[in-house]
Amino acid sequence: MARKPKLDETLAAAKDRARTALLAITEDATIGEHVDVICDGDRLVTHRFVTLQPGYEGWCWFATLTRVPRAQAKDITVCEVGILPGEDALLAPAWVPWAERVRPEELDAEREAREEALNGSTGESVAAQEQDLDAPDTTETGEADEADELLESAELEEGKG
Repeated sequence: MARKPKLDETLAAAKDRARTALLAITEDATIGEHVDVICDGDRLVTHRFVTLQPGYEGWCWFATLTRVPRAQAKDITVCEVGILPGEDALLAPAWVPWAERVRPEELDAEREAREEALNGSTGESVAAQEQDLDAPDTTETGEADEADELLESAELEEGKG
């Protein structure tokens, strides 16, 4: 049976070293009060601090520290720093596959639209639109006729002269 690791008093007292390590990833103004020390293993602890970062309510900054046996406080090594959600942190919901996210009424609406397209109920409106596209545009035709008439009259006058 594995024994429970003993809290290293030197590392547990190194709150200032942990706070200083956090300055590598954030500003001092975003680091709040010291929350606790967690014993992760022999000569391995994690210090947690309240996060004052806007938008991260309930999160904690952390700094994990270690040291070799019989080392002094000045020989403490920073293993890792970061930010983790606490129990009260606001987190994004778990990812849900598309097939499970779609509501039944959305499926019904999609099914109805597909059936209408297959049955041709929207075919009448499509046919009407196509008929409108095939019809000649009277404004363009009228302008073309006027241009033709002007050209013909100009040619006639040239022929007379």
